[in-house]
Amino acid sequence: MVGVAKKQRLDRILARMGVGSRREVKILVRAGRVSVNGEVVKNSAFEVHPEDRVAVDGQVLEYQEFYYLMLNKPAGYLTATKDQYAPTVMDLLPEYWQRRKVVPVGRLDKDTEGLLIFTNDGQLVHHLLSPRRRVAKTYFLRVDGEVTPEELEALAAGVVLDDGYRTLPAEVKLLKPGRAAELELTIYEGKFHQVKRMLRAVGKNVIYLQRRSMAGVKLDPKLKLGESRELWPEEIECLYRSGEGSLSKREM
Repeated sequence: MVGVAKKQRLDRILARMGVGSRREVKILVRAGRVSVNGEVVKNSAFEVHPEDRVAVDGQVLEYQEFYYLMLNKPAGYLTATKDQYAPTVMDLLPEYWQRRKVVPVGRLDKDTEGLLIFTNDGQLVHHLLSPRRRVAKTYFLRVDGEVTPEELEALAAGVVLDDGYRTLPAEVKLLKPGRAAELELTIYEGKFHQVKRMLRAVGKNVIYLQRRSMAGVKLDPKLKLGESRELWPEEIECLYRSGEGSLSKREM
C-alpha cells in the first residue's frame, strides 16, 4: 500500500481512506469483505505493513495518508466543520472529501469569498496557523469611499485595532482609486476579522472581501464559487515552505 510508512491497524487505514467510519469499517471486516494479501481478515486490529495489498470486496485500495485541496468559498457559509443553524463550508465539499476527514485551515468570515485550504495533515495546519510563522495571506477588497495616500501608508506600517493591538506591517496596493476604492492587502498574521478591522482603523468600511492567496498558493481562477479541487504537488510544496521556518515535507 503506497504511502504507509509503518504498520497500522486495518480499521484505522480503511477509515482514513474514506471507506467508512471506524464503526462501519469494523462491520465490513467482521462480514469478511476485507482481505490482506488475498486472505480474508476479520480482525479490525490486524496490523497492515507498507507492502501489504488491502482490498474491499475484491477491489485493491491505494492508501494515501494526507489530502490537500482548495475551495473557492462563496459568501453565506460558515468556516466550520458543523453548525446547528447555518450551512458550513463542509456542505460544499463532495462526500468523497468529507469522508476523508479534511478540515479548513483557518477561517474566512461568513460574507468573505475566496481561497480556503483543507487538509487532514494536522502538523501542516499548526504550521500555517502559528503566529510566529507569519504566513502571508493576500486579499482583494473594495471599500466604501476613497483611500488616501496617508491611509495607505498607515495600513502598510501597521495600525492599532479596536482592542489596542498593533498589526504587523502589511503590503498594500491601490488597484482602483475613487469612491469605491479597490485594494490588494497582504498580511502576515490572522487576527479575528483583521482585514475589516484594519480598514476600520483608517475610517473605511469593507463592502467586499476575497482571499486570493495563502502561503504562496493562489486561488485557481478556473474554480467557480463553491467548487473545489486537489492541490497540485508544487502547491503543497509551497505550503510546507511558507512562512518563517519551513516544515519537513510529508510523504504523500
